Amino acid sequence: MKQQMEFKTESKRLLDLMIHSIYTNKEIFLRELISNASDAIDKYHLLSLTDETLEKTNDYEIHIEVDKKHRKIKITDNGIGMTYDELVNNLGTIAKSGTLEFLQKIKEKSMKETDLIGQFGVGFYSSFMVSKKVQVVTKSPFSDTAYKWVSEGEESFTIEETKREERGTEITLYLRKNEDDENYDIFLETYKIKSLVKKYSDYVKYPITLENEVEKPKLDDEGKEIEGEFDKVFENETINTRTPIWNKPKSDVTDDQLNEFYKSTYYDYDNPQYTFWNNIEGALTYKSLIFIPGKAPYNLYSEKYEKGLQLYAKDVFVMDKCKELVPDYLRFVKGLVVSQDLSLNISREILQKNSQLVKIAGNLEKKILNELEKSLKNEREKYEEFFKEFGVNLKYGVYDNFGEKKESLKDLLLFKTVNQDKMVSLKEYVEAMPKEQDAIYYGSAPSKDAIKISPQMDIIKSKGYDVLVLTDEVDEFMISILHEYDKKQFKSINQGDLNILDEKEKETIKELETENKDLLETLKEILKEEVTDVKLSTRLTDSPVCLVSGEGLSFEMEKVINQMPGDKKMKADKILEINPKHELFKAIENVFLESKESLNDFASVLYHQALLIEGLPIKDPVAFSNKMIKLMIKAAKSSNTSEKDPA
Repeated sequence: MKQQMEFKTESKRLLDLMIHSIYTNKEIFLRELISNASDAIDKYHLLSLTDETLEKTNDYEIHIEVDKKHRKIKITDNGIGMTYDELVNNLGTIAKSGTLEFLQKIKEKSMKETDLIGQFGVGFYSSFMVSKKVQVVTKSPFSDTAYKWVSEGEESFTIEETKREERGTEITLYLRKNEDDENYDIFLETYKIKSLVKKYSDYVKYPITLENEVEKPKLDDEGKEIEGEFDKVFENETINTRTPIWNKPKSDVTDDQLNEFYKSTYYDYDNPQYTFWNNIEGALTYKSLIFIPGKAPYNLYSEKYEKGLQLYAKDVFVMDKCKELVPDYLRFVKGLVVSQDLSLNISREILQKNSQLVKIAGNLEKKILNELEKSLKNEREKYEEFFKEFGVNLKYGVYDNFGEKKESLKDLLLFKTVNQDKMVSLKEYVEAMPKEQDAIYYGSAPSKDAIKISPQMDIIKSKGYDVLVLTDEVDEFMISILHEYDKKQFKSINQGDLNILDEKEKETIKELETENKDLLETLKEILKEEVTDVKLSTRLTDSPVCLVSGEGLSFEMEKVINQMPGDKKMKADKILEINPKHELFKAIENVFLESKESLNDFASVLYHQALLIEGLPIKDPVAFSNKMIKLMIKAAKSSNTSEKDPA
C-alpha cells in the first residue's frame, strides 16, 4: 500500500532552496550521490566483518546508467540499503540541530552558497537541483521487503513496497527540461558523466561503472565480421582510477590533484590552506595526508561538531572520525591515516588504549605544529590568514590540560597591539620593548578601540609602551596559564598594580594618600557594598577615574564565567582609582570638607561612571540618573550664586 508523507519543515525549506536554484554549481549532484553510495558500501563491508549472517564479498560496485530517450540517470550501489524506518528518517527529514539557523543565513546571503552541500549530510537533496522527480528503490539485508520512495521535491513523498532481490539502493533521476539559462541535457552525455567522476570521485575506492552504448561489428554464422555492418551493444566501463592518492608516489601527484581530492572527500569548495603528506617507515609504519581548511566550518565550536581523521588499516577503511588521532585544539584538521599495523575490526575501546595509535597521534601533532612554525617564519601572510580562522583553537590549546601544551604553542600565537596595525608574536613584542619596560602589558575588552581609549591606558601611553589586545573569551585564561614569556611577566592594564612609576612618582602618590587618608576612607565606607578599596591611581594621567580589578578574577573573566550555565555567579574585586592630578579630585576634596551628604551622591556617581567606562552593568540606572540630575541642579545653583556675588 502506497503511503504519502509530508516532508519535515526544515527539509521543505532545504528542498525549496535546491529547486529554486540558489546554487550555480549543479554538477555536484553526481558527486554527492556517488559519495552516499560509497558510504553505503563502507557500512555494509564493516558490518559484514563482524556479522556472520551477512554475505562476505569484495564484489562492490557503483553503477551509472544514462537513458537519453526518457531523460533519466540511474545510480545503483550494492551497499547497506535502507529499511522502511531508515528511508523515512534519512530522506524525509534532516535530523541535525542548527539546520534552521544555517538555512536562514543562506537565505540572508550571509554565507557562501557553496557551503551548504555536505554540511548536514544532505547531499541526496542536491539531486533536486537537476531533477523534476526522484525515485529511490532500496533493500536492506536486515529486511525481507524492498521499498520505493518517490518525490517531486514539493510538499510530500510516497513510500510503498516493491520488488528487489539484491541489497542496495537504486536512485533514478528524472531530469528537468532545459531552460533559457540551464542545459540539463549535458548530464545525459556519457563524456560529461565521465568528466564529473574524474573531477570529483576518481579516488572512490569502489569501481564506478558507466553503461556505454558502443558499436561492434556484426558477425556471420561462422563468427566472422561482416564488413560495414554493426550492432549496438551496451558495455560497462569502469571510469574511476580507484588507486588511493596516498599510495601514489608524491612526485606523480600534482597540487591540483591533492586539492581536488580534499574538496571531494571533505565537502569543501575551497582549496585547503595547508597540505601535509607523510610516509613514515620503521618501527612505526604509517602514511598520513593532513589538510587545514582555508575557512573554519561555521559549526566548529558546536557540541555536535565531530573532530577526527579517517583511519585506514592496510588501505581498508576502518572509521571516518577517529578522534584519538587529533587533540581537541586541532579539531579543525581534516585528513586520513593509513596504518599497516592496525587490525581491520579494531574497536573504539581498543583504539583509546592502542599504543601505536597514541604514538601516531603524537607524531601528527608535532608535524602539524612544525609545519605551522615554518609557515609563520617563511609565509607570514599565509600564516596570518590561518591564525584569523583558527588562532582561537591554538589559544584553547595553551589553556587546556593546565598548560600541558603551552611550550609548543606559545610561539605560534599572534596578537593585535594598540600601537601597530600588524599582528605580532610574543617574541616580536618582547624584542620591540624599550629597555626600561620589564613586563608584557595587555588589555582585555570587546575591541581594540575600547582598549585604546580606556583610562587605564593613560600611564602606558605616556611611557610609549605597546599593549597586547585581547578580545577573545579565552584570552585571559590563556594568559593566566602562560604567566610569562622570556622571563617577562604578563601584566593587565585593567588589574592590580602596574608598578610602572619611578621612585619619585611613587613617593608623591604615597604622600598624597597620607594627606587624603580620611577622604579615601570615607569614600571606601560609602562604597563598601560595591568596591573593596578606593585609592589614588598610579596609572591615570588624564582621565579622572577608573575601575580596576584585584589580583584574582578580572572583569572580562567575570563576564565570561557568568555567561556559563549555573547558579553560582562570580564577582571580581573592584577597586576605584582616582586621579589625584585631575581637577575632579580637587572638587571631591572640597565636597568632603563642605558636606558629607553631598559626598555620598558624588561617590555614587563617580563609581557608576567608572562602571560605564568599563562596560559593566549599572544595577539601578534610575537612581544613578536621579543623582546625576541632583548634582547638576546643585552645580547650576552654585554657578548662579557665584555670578551674583560681586568679585
